[in-house]
Amino acid sequence: MPESTSGAPMGSPDKPYIGGQAVIEGVMMRSPASFAVAVRRADGSIDIRERPVTKRASAAAKIPLLRGVATLVESLRLGSEALRFSAERMEADWPADGEAGEPAGAGADAKAESKPKGKGAGVTNALKAFGVTLANLATRADAEPSGDGDGGRAPNGMAILTIVMVVFLIALPQLLAWGTASLFRWNLAVESARFQLLTGTFKLLVVVGYLSAIRRVAEIRRVFQYHGAEHKTITTYEAAEPLDVAHARAKTTLHPRCGTTFLVMTVLVSIAVWTALGPLMPKFVGPAWQKQIVFFLIKLPFLPVLAAITFEIQRFTARYCLTGPLRALLWPGFLIQKITTIEPDDEQLEIALASMRATLWREKVGTEVATDAGIVSFESYQALVDAPALRAS
Repeated sequence: MPESTSGAPMGSPDKPYIGGQAVIEGVMMRSPASFAVAVRRADGSIDIRERPVTKRASAAAKIPLLRGVATLVESLRLGSEALRFSAERMEADWPADGEAGEPAGAGADAKAESKPKGKGAGVTNALKAFGVTLANLATRADAEPSGDGDGGRAPNGMAILTIVMVVFLIALPQLLAWGTASLFRWNLAVESARFQLLTGTFKLLVVVGYLSAIRRVAEIRRVFQYHGAEHKTITTYEAAEPLDVAHARAKTTLHPRCGTTFLVMTVLVSIAVWTALGPLMPKFVGPAWQKQIVFFLIKLPFLPVLAAITFEIQRFTARYCLTGPLRALLWPGFLIQKITTIEPDDEQLEIALASMRATLWREKVGTEVATDAGIVSFESYQALVDAPALRAS
């Protein structure tokens, strides 16, 4: 495919914002008009699922705070679709009878040894999907919400997001704070600023600890490498440089619009909000366990509000804090990205670049061409680069 770069300003029609997400042995890219997922098969070939994205007029997409919730829902829907596709491609490369053995495809390389075999693949894929969902709670914040497209619904994405946020950002940290206060006989009311700061400390510890733990799993580590490849590719595109491995390799694995940064910002926002609002809450009466449950239930409806506030903050920092002293506001997110992004190899960069090229092809040809979501395959990345077009017009 011909090179597609532009020196136009980011966010303009000639150079739209593009976001992405790492999936199982692949990368998803998303632009205002296109959705593409590229996955490496066991024989070294590349499968790409690409489709147009139909924009849907929505007042919520333009209203501050409401647009954050709308974008988050859309991101989870598309992310779930991409994860399902990558899991299907991976499972198709393993024997159907559940016996351990060599992966399908004559050219499988040594890296296949780290992949799950037989019936265990489904369990491992589920764990990886859960880990990727936590590490990428939102795709690029500047990708505009869209309509349904052809990808169908993904109800499990929002369910997983809700469970993750409730357990990791509310229930477990509050339980740990209560247990710690009880152990050391600290007389802290659940609504007090000190208790909320203690809860916030455990929120950070839980998130950082979980991400650090799953990073040690071989399969998740590969996903984090693809996460790094996604960032390097998007940075190359934003710099209007050629979309090739050499230029992408030189880029950083850190990016200001990363979903991991969104996760960390959400934690920090929740700490600030509840430390400020907690003391203003009415004093609860009853046993300590009852007070904990009441305050937990009070926090639940605020999850969308916290996400919306975080979206606006990330939107601001990604646009106005890239240089100068304000860049310090990006450091907390960058520090956590050092956990969820790992330096990729050249083959992983090729997958991210393939996904980017597929997305830019749709942006160029428009939504009316080849509107089906059929899979296109290339025997290698070079074959994709040399192809006159992603699909026949």
